[in-house]
Amino acid sequence: MFYTGANKMIEFQEIPKALLTFFEKSKQYDAQCDIIIGTDSQNRRDTKIVSVICMTCQGHGGIFFYKMNHIPKITNVKQKLQQETSDSLLLASDLINLMEVNEDYEEMYTSCPISIHVDAGNSRKGKTKLLIPELMGWINACGYEACTKPASFVASTIADKLSK
Repeated sequence: MFYTGANKMIEFQEIPKALLTFFEKSKQYDAQCDIIIGTDSQNRRDTKIVSVICMTCQGHGGIFFYKMNHIPKITNVKQKLQQETSDSLLLASDLINLMEVNEDYEEMYTSCPISIHVDAGNSRKGKTKLLIPELMGWINACGYEACTKPASFVASTIADKLSK
């Protein structure tokens, strides 16, 4: 089950319609709209994973939807990032599949680039720095733009907050 940013339940099949409504309203600004997907996870007794679909209109806000899953605890940082990236890529694929079958979404689908945000950064102290080339290559090979910290706000801010 997915939720809106206001914590209301929404069926996954309804998300493209909600994105389209936002996209149509955003046309008045003549600004770029982007679809961004990101995932983050936190360990407790298990690993809580939160995946987010976000649409932004540059300079004019955005909307987002999220889902939470609990899986057996992943303690290895590389495996966690691979799981997060895999979840984001699968979600992007599922969203595209919904948009491609309905011609109502064609303009939005062709006008809004889809990117994947990864909760990894180049910090000297960070454990994720060495994993970035692999993750970026994987995402790019799947046809998406990849973004890491500090610019990967969907994964490192929205999904991060919801996963805590």
